[in-house]
Amino acid sequence: MSDDDKKAVDPSVAPSGTGCVECDADGGWWVHLRRCAACGHIGCCDDSPAKHASAHWRSSGHPIIRSFEPGEDWFWDYDTDQYYDGPELAAPQSRPADETVPGPRGRVPADWMAQLQARRG
Repeated sequence: MSDDDKKAVDPSVAPSGTGCVECDADGGWWVHLRRCAACGHIGCCDDSPAKHASAHWRSSGHPIIRSFEPGEDWFWDYDTDQYYDGPELAAPQSRPADETVPGPRGRVPADWMAQLQARRG
């Protein structure tokens, strides 16, 4: 592992929680969750209304994320715009399997699909 990889990925850091940190703080909702491989920050994906995972990358400089969805173990490098071959990260590996998609349960608007389509234009 190169020195840059060591800065971008810390396998010992636990995730910041089970949902998007910012969405949980402001009552928002998400489509899918992503985990920062450097600091464990959980943010929502770019299909989500707020796009907190990529905002975290831009503000922190942490380029590597891993899916935080059950059954998914892929990594993505925002700097190279390519998949990344990362190590096993500290548990848990995903959001709770019984949580809804989109989520979280109880905060997803009834017209969520229409909202996403309107954003895509």
